[in-house]
Amino acid sequence: MVEIKHRESEAVLFTVEGESLVGADLNHANLEGANLKAMDLHGANFQGANLVGADLRGADIEGANFKLATLQGADLTGADLNGATFGDGVQSNAAVLSRCSLRDARITSCDMPYVDLRGADLSGSSLSRTDLHAARMVNTLLRGTVVGSALLLEADMRGADLTGAYLCNVRLNGANLSEAKLDGAILGGEDCIPATMNRVVMIRTSLVGANLCGVSLLRADLSDANLTDADLSESDLTSTIMRKANLTGTNFQDVDLTTTTMTLANLSAAKNVHLKYPKRDAR
Repeated sequence: MVEIKHRESEAVLFTVEGESLVGADLNHANLEGANLKAMDLHGANFQGANLVGADLRGADIEGANFKLATLQGADLTGADLNGATFGDGVQSNAAVLSRCSLRDARITSCDMPYVDLRGADLSGSSLSRTDLHAARMVNTLLRGTVVGSALLLEADMRGADLTGAYLCNVRLNGANLSEAKLDGAILGGEDCIPATMNRVVMIRTSLVGANLCGVSLLRADLSDANLTDADLSESDLTSTIMRKANLTGTNFQDVDLTTTTMTLANLSAAKNVHLKYPKRDAR
């Protein structure tokens, strides 16, 4: 029999038959404040479990089921969550998942505002209908990740790697993606573009019809990107590279292109393409 104890009082919270917690059935278990640090919980069932404030640092939770679980304030730093399932209303406000491995995880219909995902690896995972408002995702790996109908308002995604990712109908208003990598990524849908994308790398990225109005793209690299019919009006393109980009029908209203590199770019039917010089005093 395995006993699960409280991280501070060491009071027994739950007992499991057997010699390990591998594949344990913890369905709707009350594990608030539990000490599960570095434990082998591979394939465990946490459906509906209360894990508020639990310590799961460095635990092996690969393939676990967290549907309907409550993870508010839980610490999963460095845990192995590859292939885990989070869904059906998981509550994980302010949970810590920094440096976690969440490769191929499935995260659907979750409430995860202010979650800490710094340095986590979500490559190949799917994120849909999830609230990640003000999430901390600095240097997070999202390579090949599918993100649909998610809220990333004011998320800090500086240096995140979204190479080959697919983002559709994702709200990124106020998010910061400075120095992020989006090579070969596909972004579509309304409100999919954050306000700050300075020094972002978006080589061969698809931004067809994207609303980039007022976005800061200072020193960004959009070489070979497809911006057909995109709206770049009032955007900051200072020292931005758009070499060989497809700018067919792109709107550059009120944009200063003086320092923008557009070598071999396709500007067919592009709108308001002209250099903006400072006005001289009339005397």
